[in-house]
Amino acid sequence: MVFTPIIGTLVYLLDRDSKSVLLIKRDARPSDDHYGKFNGLGGKLEIDESVVEGARREIGEEAGVTLTSLVLRGTVSWSNFGPNREEWLGFIFLSDAWEGELLSSNEEGSLVWVELDRLLKACDIDPVVRASADLPMWEGDRHFVPLVFDDDPRQFHGSMPYDTDRSISWCFERI
Repeated sequence: MVFTPIIGTLVYLLDRDSKSVLLIKRDARPSDDHYGKFNGLGGKLEIDESVVEGARREIGEEAGVTLTSLVLRGTVSWSNFGPNREEWLGFIFLSDAWEGELLSSNEEGSLVWVELDRLLKACDIDPVVRASADLPMWEGDRHFVPLVFDDDPRQFHGSMPYDTDRSISWCFERI
């Protein structure tokens, strides 16, 4: 079976001074498949757009700023994701510099600064530690989000099959 994904970008803005990450709390539309979850910013690529152009456009639309730093940390392929069982190939970026005034919200939800330590606790394999972070997110994100912020300079490239809203496995390699 051929993998025919929707191509998307996911960007994590890191304020190194406050050690906080800008996330979107998807709280604007109850019908949203991501409703109630925290996530990085991003979305689908448009026709004739590179992944870098798409990431910059999405951040401009969703956060109101222009990125001046953008590092590709890795990729993730998702299959059978969400209620529509979509296939996705996501390019995961980290940015620690931008220009402009950040929005406080957009049509998908509220933009929230979350301490990096809290975000990483929300990804911990220990359910007690994870619960202490009180940060609802996709279960599968807990696997790759720590890789976005670690000190390993290599990119990660992973595969994460889903069964609608539950990740069923995760494997990755670094190059």
